[in-house]
Amino acid sequence: MTQWYYADASRQRLGPIPAADLVRRFHQGLLRLDTLVWKEGLAEWQALRDFTQELALHEAPAETFYMPAAAASPQPQPAPVRQDDRQAEVPVFSSTTPESPYAPPQAVVASDEAFHAGGEVIQAGFWKRAAAYFLDGVVVMIASQVVQMVVMLGFFGMNLGAMTGDPQSLIASTGGMLMLASVYLLPLLISVGYYGAFHASSKQATLGKMAVGIKVVRGDGRRISLARAIARYFATLLSTVILGIGFLMAAFTQRKQALHDMVCDTLVVDRWAYSGHPEWQQPALGTVTVVILAVGGVMVLGLLALVALAMGLAISAR
Repeated sequence: MTQWYYADASRQRLGPIPAADLVRRFHQGLLRLDTLVWKEGLAEWQALRDFTQELALHEAPAETFYMPAAAASPQPQPAPVRQDDRQAEVPVFSSTTPESPYAPPQAVVASDEAFHAGGEVIQAGFWKRAAAYFLDGVVVMIASQVVQMVVMLGFFGMNLGAMTGDPQSLIASTGGMLMLASVYLLPLLISVGYYGAFHASSKQATLGKMAVGIKVVRGDGRRISLARAIARYFATLLSTVILGIGFLMAAFTQRKQALHDMVCDTLVVDRWAYSGHPEWQQPALGTVTVVILAVGGVMVLGLLALVALAMGLAISAR
């Protein structure tokens, strides 16, 4: 059901109310045709007369449409009021807006994801994190391959004439050494930029974490800085070099922290944790997580099968 808001004569925005209540107040003479109204989907406040057909206002008694001359002056703009509806745009008016019922308002978005201390917090378990890492790994790998290919094509394109000579001398040249260094360093730089920028963003999550519905926060629930996000990425290397045990720790520690989380004082929680709507948190894995894990499992099994097949062919060839 569409919810409406209207502005009274004292700069107050009232509502939400159903359309039927809006019409009833109009019939009772509490609202006029020049009363400013707004509903979700409108870009700005509009006069009630603009919705005469939509709301069937023409069915009101004739005297309802009479407006005394004293009431014909422009109404003041409604004052800003926060709205708790999920991710809805609430038009508000600045102090510099002209006092006119048809002046364009300034729209702001009331964020439901702003930090709120307290409330229930659902930690992201090992499998949600694994699904997010898998998806992020695919994204970073594709980006790295594309950039590396561009760099190599650019290098060999600029040295096309030299390719008719000894390829080893081309690679051993100063330009070739710089090209090889960039090819090996680019994946690292892309990974640092990807994880650092996304974890420090307003979403506090990489693309994989967004898809799964989790985010990275400080130990107290607040957003992490870019420096801490970059440090956390390098801390994941520590979790990797010990045979991945650092990642497995997320399945057994009290707050579902991996080793790099403990080092950097971070947590991985549901995307609605520490927000204005903790009741929207999902303790279950969710469809997206299950699908990603299933696809990842099939790919891993396929890779293992290829390795086993290659080893078998190598042994038989002997």
